[in-house]
Amino acid sequence: MGASPLMSLGMRAMTASYASMQVTGHNIANASVAGYSRQQADLATATGQYTGAGFYGKGVDVTTVTRAHDQFLTRAATTAKSLSELDATRAQRLKQLENVFPTGETGLGYSVSNFLNAMVDLASRPSDTSTREVVLARAQDVATRFNAANEQINTLQAGVTADLKTTVTEVNGITKSLAQINNQIAAARGLGHAPNDLLDERDRLVSELSSKIQISTVSADDGTVGVFVAGGQNLVLGTTSVEMRVTTDPLDGSRAALALVDGNKLRMLDEDSLGGGSMTALLRFQNEDLLDARNMVGQLASAVASAVNDQQELGLDLNGDGGKPLFEIGAPRARPATNNAKDASGNYLATISISTPDGTVLNAADYMVRPDPSVAGGYLITRLSDPQASFNRTADASGSFEVDGMAVTITGTPASSDRFMLQPVAGAAGGMSAIIKDPRLLAAASPLVATLGAGNTGTASVASLTMVEPPVAGSTAAVNFSLDGSGKLQYSWTVTDSGGTATTTGPLAWDEEGVVPPEPYSINGARLQIAGVPKAGDSVDIAAINPSYVGSNNGNALALSALRDKAIVGRSESGGVYSGGAITSDAYASAMADIAVRVQTAKSASTISTAVSNQAELARSEVAGVNLDEEAARLIQYQQSYQAAAKVLQVAQSIFETLLQTAAG
Repeated sequence: MGASPLMSLGMRAMTASYASMQVTGHNIANASVAGYSRQQADLATATGQYTGAGFYGKGVDVTTVTRAHDQFLTRAATTAKSLSELDATRAQRLKQLENVFPTGETGLGYSVSNFLNAMVDLASRPSDTSTREVVLARAQDVATRFNAANEQINTLQAGVTADLKTTVTEVNGITKSLAQINNQIAAARGLGHAPNDLLDERDRLVSELSSKIQISTVSADDGTVGVFVAGGQNLVLGTTSVEMRVTTDPLDGSRAALALVDGNKLRMLDEDSLGGGSMTALLRFQNEDLLDARNMVGQLASAVASAVNDQQELGLDLNGDGGKPLFEIGAPRARPATNNAKDASGNYLATISISTPDGTVLNAADYMVRPDPSVAGGYLITRLSDPQASFNRTADASGSFEVDGMAVTITGTPASSDRFMLQPVAGAAGGMSAIIKDPRLLAAASPLVATLGAGNTGTASVASLTMVEPPVAGSTAAVNFSLDGSGKLQYSWTVTDSGGTATTTGPLAWDEEGVVPPEPYSINGARLQIAGVPKAGDSVDIAAINPSYVGSNNGNALALSALRDKAIVGRSESGGVYSGGAITSDAYASAMADIAVRVQTAKSASTISTAVSNQAELARSEVAGVNLDEEAARLIQYQQSYQAAAKVLQVAQSIFETLLQTAAG
C-alpha cells in the first residue's frame, strides 16, 4: 500500500512535465510567427493524500496555459504602428508628387520664360513670320507642359482612389474576421480557460487593421472586443462588423472619401478624425498635398493665360485688327454639395456659378461657401488653404457677390445646411491650349503711338508706351508738363474725343521713375515710360497708329515681353491698383520649394515615427515574444523533470514486483 502515493506522484509529475514540454515546443515552433505570444503552463501542487503514516504529496497539476501579454504595451505598439504607416505612406506619395515640379528645362517655369523670351524676338522683328511661328510654338509648348502636369496629378489621384479601394477591401476582410473570432472567443469562455491562440490572432488582426486606419478597442464582458474608428464610429461590435466603402467627396466628385454602410445610407467619415494609418495618409495626401499642387499649377496657368490674353487683346495684329486671346484655360468650377437640399423632383434648391475676370489675382485655393444664418442673403466664405481667411459677403438682388477675384452668383434660396465648393483655378491647367494658329494674328503692334512735342526743350524721350485698357476710338491725347507753385515739375493730360470734347486730368507731381500716369490712371488706355527729364512747356502727343505702320510697330510686343519680369501671379487689386504677387519664374520656384519642404518634412516624420514604432514593438515582444535560448533551457528542465518522474515510477514498479513475489512465496 505504501507504493500507491509514490505511483500517483510519478504519474502526475510525468503528465505535468509532458504538458510543459508540449507548451515549450509550441513556443519554439511559433517563434517566428507574427503576433504569436509566448505561452506557459501554470503548475500547482496537487492536494496531498492522507495515510496512517501522514500526508503524502501527489505531485503537480497543470492548472491552465497562459500567454504572455501586456495590454498597455500591445496598445502602444498598435498606435505607434498606425502613425508610422501614416508618415511612411505620405512620404512615399509626396516623393511621387515632386515629379510634377521638375527643375531645369523640363519645368513649367522654364517653359513660360521661354515663351515670354520669344516675345523679345518678336519685338525686334514684329513683321517676321518665322519669329511669329516660334512664338506660337513656344505658346503650344507652355500649354502642353501645363496639360502634362495636370495629367500627372490626375494619375496620382487615380492611384489614391485605387489604393483606397484595395485597402478598404482588406479592411472589410479584417473586420469580418475579427467578428468571427469574437464569436469563437465568446463561445470558448464557458470552458473556463482563455483561448490563447484565438486571442493572439485577434491581436494580430487588430494590429494589421491599425496599419490601415487608426482604431480604438473596448473589451466587453463576454470576451469580445469592440473596434471603433473616427472618434466613435464602430467597425466591429461584438460578433457584427460594419462594411466600409469608398465613395466620392460630397463637394468634389474627383476626390475619394470614406463612409460606413448604415443600412441603405452612408455615414461619411471625416478625414480629420481618422488619426493614423495608410488610408488616412492617402486621404490627407489627396485633400491637402495633391489639392494644393493642382491649385498651384492652376494658379500659374490662370495668371499666365490671363496676363497674356489681356495684353494681346490690347494690341493690333498684322491685319490691323484688335488682338484675340492666345490661350484658353479650363473654366472655373462651382458646385453644390451632393447632400444639399433638393425639391420633390430631385433638383437643388440653390445652384452656384462663378467667373474669374482677372486670373492674375486668383489664389491657389478652393473655397467653401455656406449661408450666414445671422444675415439675410449673407454668406460665409472660407479659403480652404487657409481656414483663418474667412469672408462675409451679402449678395445683391441678383444673388451675386465678389470675393478674392471671383464673381459669384447663387440662384435660388439655399437651405441653412447647404454648402458650395468654389474652385477658381483647379481645372485651369488641364484645359489650357494655345488657340491662335495663324502667326499673323499675334498682336505685336500698339494701337496708339506717342511722339514728342516739336518744341520740347528737356531731355525727355518715350521709353515705351504700354496699353493697359482698350483706347476710345477716334480719341487723341496730349501730356503737358508745367511747374507748380513751389517750382516743382508736374504734369497733366488732356483726352479729346472724336466729337472734339476735351477732358483734362491732373496735375500730378512728376515722379523720377518716369511712369506717366501711375495706377490706376491711364491716358486713353495707355501708360508712358518717360526716359530723361522733361521741362516745363514740354509735351507728348498720343494718337492712333497709322495703319501702314502696323507691321513695323512693336509697342504691344514689348508689353508682352515685359510680362516676364512683371508680378502677375497671385497679386492683389484694390481700386484699380495692383500690389504684391510674384513673377512667373519666382512663382514656380516657390511651388517647387513648397513641395520639396513637404517631402523633406514627411521623410523626417517617417524616420522618427518608424523608430518609435520599432521601439514600441520591441518593448511588446520583450514581454510577449519567444526567446529561443530561454525556451531551450526550459525544455531541458522539463525533460529532466520527466526523466525524474519516470524514475519514480520505475522504483514504484520495482517495489510492487518485490511485494508480489514475496506474497506469492
